Amino acid sequence: MDRAPHPVAPSHWRWIWDLYFAVCLVVVLVLVVEEQAVSLPARLAAAVLLSLMALWYTAYGRAAVRGADGSRESWIFVGVAALLFLAAVAFVPTSTFALPVICPMVFLALPLTRAALVVILLNVLPPAITAIHAGTLARVHDLLPIAVLGVIFALLVGAYIDRIAGQNDERAQIIAELQARRAEVARLSHEAGVAEERARLAAEIHDTLAQGFTSIITLIQAAESEADTDRDAAYRHLGMAVRTARENLAEARAMVTALTPTSLRTETLADAIGRQVDRLAEETGIGAEYEVDGVTGELPTAVEVVLLRTVQETLANVRKHAHASDVAVRLSFTDTSVTLTVTDDGIGFDSTTGSHGFGLRGMRARAEQIGATLEISSVPGEGTTVRLEASR
Repeated sequence: MDRAPHPVAPSHWRWIWDLYFAVCLVVVLVLVVEEQAVSLPARLAAAVLLSLMALWYTAYGRAAVRGADGSRESWIFVGVAALLFLAAVAFVPTSTFALPVICPMVFLALPLTRAALVVILLNVLPPAITAIHAGTLARVHDLLPIAVLGVIFALLVGAYIDRIAGQNDERAQIIAELQARRAEVARLSHEAGVAEERARLAAEIHDTLAQGFTSIITLIQAAESEADTDRDAAYRHLGMAVRTARENLAEARAMVTALTPTSLRTETLADAIGRQVDRLAEETGIGAEYEVDGVTGELPTAVEVVLLRTVQETLANVRKHAHASDVAVRLSFTDTSVTLTVTDDGIGFDSTTGSHGFGLRGMRARAEQIGATLEISSVPGEGTTVRLEASR
């Protein structure tokens, strides 16, 4: 059974076959020209026919031999080449030595079964042509064994060529599948990266701009309620709102550029966290304590951002939900890690349920991004503790 059409060897290997074709044909031409048992005109005619076969392969055959598909172009190439070869054999029987050149071309151009039939004919016909030319069957007995051996050898070579071509086809199919899967993986990776970046931007906006706007609204509402009764307190709250608005604007500009918190550009992590704690105490009146243990040193920017955002989100939750009177923030440094602990004495919540807001989910996602450990423990009526530990 014939194989499906398959590609021949890659173009950068075709020069090997072309070299083999040229060397073999030159050798056959030399043998034909040197054949003294045949007249000079017959030798010249055979040489011309073999040369035409070479030109036919160069001009038409190299393009026709594309994949053993038995196309019309392949049959035309094989038919003309076979006629030129048989005609050369009719003039000079030594032209039969061109069979090692023609048979591989046939297997390259036609499906295996059809190529085998053509090759058998090409090996069997030369003895018959020689007998007809000599007018006697005397040499047929000598040529038939050679023809049979030639057929066997040609079929073995053809089967090998077909097998190699089939393997090339399988490899090409595997490569195509791998390339398709690579493209699919790249597409999925891109989509995952886009989704992750969107989630990160959402967390950035939630932890900075959204919380800042919430603080501004709270301060303005407080100022409105105090406008007629305590103007100094109202002005103080309005001043805080203006300051928060300016910080929000700076954060927005930072997100547009490098997404690094502006506070970490102008001050250390410990100072930035301290400022968040002081603001909470100033704006809400909650008793806030802040403590730093160990030698601070330098931390990776990603770790600093996660620590600062965790403090901002935790204090924002204290401000909006905890109804706490006291908050304690502790930042502890060791040689290998840094630990942030935020504890309040508020109303707490049930930390075993999964119905938490975007802020807590964002904190967990941030911790996972840097390989940190985040623990949130809370008991209704007894307060909440948030603990984040990250490697330095």
